[in-house]
Amino acid sequence: MYKKILMPVDVFEMDLSDKAVRHAANLAKAEGASITLVNILPNSSRSLLRGFNADIKKFEEYMTVESEKKMTALKRLFDISPNDIHCKVCFGNVRDEIIRLSKEGDYDVIVIGSKNPSMTTHLLGSNAESILRYATIPVLVVR
Repeated sequence: MYKKILMPVDVFEMDLSDKAVRHAANLAKAEGASITLVNILPNSSRSLLRGFNADIKKFEEYMTVESEKKMTALKRLFDISPNDIHCKVCFGNVRDEIIRLSKEGDYDVIVIGSKNPSMTTHLLGSNAESILRYATIPVLVVR
């Protein structure tokens, strides 16, 4: 049923992803699916930092390399073949990038970790809630 799983992770705040990792791994094992881990980093505010484009580019390159290192280490938590786990780093809005990737990559399901609801998430919303609202494929939200 699910052959391609898209799993957004925040490699700099793994508390959200720990439980989701286990669910995604179990789903992948049961279905013989592949998992794509994706870390979305915020766009640098180029309009505020005009004249520092070289520094912005260096910072984005550094963050990309660090994210890839952390996602490679994260592969150890999965009990499926490392060949079935792919990694991506993107810059932009979390919701928009996940929705775009889910369509472009022809994924079957999105597995995402979420914090327990609190007053701030009820008032402001969360990435998981936003993805759930706009996704065109099934979304498994793990708390």
